[in-house]
Amino acid sequence: MRSGGWVSLDFHWIGGLYGFLSRRHGDHGWWFRSTLRVLRDSVRDFKLDKSSKFRFDLLRKLAYIRNNIKAVEVTQSIDSKVISRIYGKKRGWTFSPTHFSDLGDRPAVGMALSRLAKRGVIDRIARGLYLYPEKHPVLGNLSPSPEAISKAIASGDKVRLVPTGAYAANRLGLSEQVPAKITFLTDGLSRTVKVGKRTIELKRTTPRNLGPKRESTALLIQALRYLGEEAIDSKTIRFLKSRLSPEDRTALLKDLSYAPEWMRKILKQIAGEATDG
Repeated sequence: MRSGGWVSLDFHWIGGLYGFLSRRHGDHGWWFRSTLRVLRDSVRDFKLDKSSKFRFDLLRKLAYIRNNIKAVEVTQSIDSKVISRIYGKKRGWTFSPTHFSDLGDRPAVGMALSRLAKRGVIDRIARGLYLYPEKHPVLGNLSPSPEAISKAIASGDKVRLVPTGAYAANRLGLSEQVPAKITFLTDGLSRTVKVGKRTIELKRTTPRNLGPKRESTALLIQALRYLGEEAIDSKTIRFLKSRLSPEDRTALLKDLSYAPEWMRKILKQIAGEATDG
């Protein structure tokens, strides 16, 4: 009878634990429910009055579950911190796991982001890149801008990126067209990132091409290089002058040595005319 009472007591205790874990551990409840279901079935199938070994095995399994509860609580803590940081940003924020490195190790953060992506809270737009999407009533989730993507890559990889070619001209307002393939010069590794229909190419370059410390100077040099000397007239110079702040113009004059010889005269005109005007 004592053994039978033990069976009954443990059966109800396991049943209570089953219900508690199902409510307490949300997305992870399935693991505990399935595990505890096996234990409850075991209690039905075995007679403990003849099997003290089973009792020991049962306690061992329950200890295993208890340890996993602690692990899940740590996981849930990371999940809540990650989602809290995401909700604290504006929609359209593009980011990488590195933005959460202070919250936990890379695998734990990666799993948290993966779970949020499966729930539709965020979008995984490329390997190692995620988006807290802006939502349009008709179009649905909107794609991130090339600038947002490049900032996420730069901060995630701890590298510097400088737009080149047609995209550099677009950033300065010299062109309305955003190319399908966008190229950035970088001090990091060369690689290609596909985001939807857009291709972003990172090309490793020499320190000289990344020399200007001010982004506006580096952007201007690359845009003028794309246009070519013959395409730059007084109208273009006046327009570029209006795009630069006094601080930009001061930095431009200090960084002339990073520009090709043919471009320096043009850059002086941009900075000088703006100062004189």
